[in-house]
Amino acid sequence: MKKKHVNARLICQVSAAAALVLAGNAMADDAFSSDSKWMTGDWGGERTKLIEQGIDIKADYVGEMGANLHGGYNDDKTGRYSDQFGLGVALDLQKLWGWDNTQAKIQLTNRNGENISNDRVGDPRAGTLSSSQEVYGRGHMVRLTQLWIQHQFFDNKLDVKAGYFGEGEDFNTFPCDFQNLAFCGSQVGNWATNIWYNWPVSQAAIRVKYNINDELYAQIGAYNQNPSQLEHGNGFKLSGSGTAGTVLPVELVWSPKVNSLPGEYRIGYYKSTADANDVREDVNGFDAATTGDAYKTHSSKHGYWFVAQQQLTSHNGDASRGLNIAANATFHDKDTNFIDNYQSVMFVYKGPFDARPKDDVGIGAARIHVNDDVKKNAELLNASNGVSDYDNPVFSPIRDTEYNYEINYGFHVTNWLTVRPNLQYITHPGGVDAVDNALVAGLKIQSVF
Repeated sequence: MKKKHVNARLICQVSAAAALVLAGNAMADDAFSSDSKWMTGDWGGERTKLIEQGIDIKADYVGEMGANLHGGYNDDKTGRYSDQFGLGVALDLQKLWGWDNTQAKIQLTNRNGENISNDRVGDPRAGTLSSSQEVYGRGHMVRLTQLWIQHQFFDNKLDVKAGYFGEGEDFNTFPCDFQNLAFCGSQVGNWATNIWYNWPVSQAAIRVKYNINDELYAQIGAYNQNPSQLEHGNGFKLSGSGTAGTVLPVELVWSPKVNSLPGEYRIGYYKSTADANDVREDVNGFDAATTGDAYKTHSSKHGYWFVAQQQLTSHNGDASRGLNIAANATFHDKDTNFIDNYQSVMFVYKGPFDARPKDDVGIGAARIHVNDDVKKNAELLNASNGVSDYDNPVFSPIRDTEYNYEINYGFHVTNWLTVRPNLQYITHPGGVDAVDNALVAGLKIQSVF
């Protein structure tokens, strides 16, 4: 099996190298042309014709490699590879069928591979809080990630979207140009334990947005909370069996211009109506780790978030280049949630060199804090089991705060290919002080077919 994987990767590498060679000689919009938006080109103009008719075919690939250079739980050095293939179609139903102000989307995803964080960076008993390969997870199967229809009412003031999709598409949204999970995508879903399912998992959902003015809108959503959709083999499950409750997010989004440069600021709140176990107390209000009784059940859980993105400078008057800053913060129910708060800040400079105007360089730092009651629960559990030696397999690692750092450089090789080498440093992986800080080398490949 390993030999087959090696051969497959070698084929991909050779194909990528051939693509780059061909790109230098191809005409714009031909297959492998560096000026084309797609690796496979415009299909002799047929792709543009389809888009003009309302059919936009989407195909993309993300591959991520991680190698533990130093430290971590297991310093036996190795490399891991994980990836995601995406295939979908965006439909303009006004062009197709005359349905005014109506769009639809269908998207399939398939994830595969392994993650360096699971057993090299983090103690397998505790794992890591973030992940050095964000594309890992919910994988080894094909999933229906999007199946929705969207319509605008009242001169586009009111926007309604319904079908199957995830919260992070519309709420707490954030780009994914870093490789470490703590800097990539909707962060609430990473830390709101077992209720908010990020890409590629979809849920039955409805989202209603009202545009207050050109810079400000408010939105509310309702998402079916169904843990069975996470199970292997349920990637196309559309029934409601297994439903535990509903996730209800609300958000206010402001998109101002500051010195003529774009920004976006989000503040939001979520509530889950599903029952949630307390992280420490039993049904009688005592420490469950000591009594051995069942954990107390709460009728809901909640949290809130802030997101800020702002371009700070332009580059010699070119607004497509310049320095950008972004920050995220999430806060969660301390009675029921494993992570009680998270913060991050990132700086990205787009177009740092005149010779490479579409490249970018990024640096980020993130803090992930484990609920103090989780830490106390582990201490009580170890005491009740009579273990204090970290190396004892029965010992429950004490978790507190994990810090993640990443610096990367994005090579805009062509309009359809970005290659992003990066270095990551993880302090107290899994929030466990006993685990050595880790240095991870990464490589992220993003391609549009």
